[in-house]
Amino acid sequence: MTQRRLPSGQGPARRPSAARRSPSSSTRATTSTKARTRNTGPVRAPSSRRTSGSESGEAAKRTHAPRPRALTGRATILIAVFVALALAYTYPLRVYLEQETQIAQMENDQAKQRAEIAETAKELEKWQDDEYLRIQAREKYFYVRPGETPLLVYYDAAGAARDADEKAPAAAPDRWYDTLWSSVQAANAEPAN
Repeated sequence: MTQRRLPSGQGPARRPSAARRSPSSSTRATTSTKARTRNTGPVRAPSSRRTSGSESGEAAKRTHAPRPRALTGRATILIAVFVALALAYTYPLRVYLEQETQIAQMENDQAKQRAEIAETAKELEKWQDDEYLRIQAREKYFYVRPGETPLLVYYDAAGAARDADEKAPAAAPDRWYDTLWSSVQAANAEPAN
């Protein structure tokens, strides 16, 4: 019979009690089978307990098993796989998000172009109307119908100031360096006596 080991590798989960029985424990074995019939759980025979090297009946000193490592080999491999998958999916995810942004921008540009096309179509419809053409010809090119007298008004700032009894702005005074230069020229022009 093979022994089962705990997942942590600390020893057998069940110890075969039949291999350790002494001949004097046959009576105890029959009592333990009677105890098993009364209780539903398994009962260990008292002779299967470990004892110390001495036969005095003292209980053996219990030793503590070392704690298993916090990070097992399987966990390390699993973490490495997750990191590799995350790195593998980073680039395609970035490309996907960039493409989504480009698609949204192109759809926005397309909507603007459709609005511009609709506005241009409305403007074209206006130019198909003869009355609209006449109005535009009068406003832009000063066309008149036969028998009409055109009246054009030009803006004249000097005339408007004269009509409002306002003086024309005075001439700006000479600059200081012009005055200085003219005095130098006048001094140079005087005859020496």
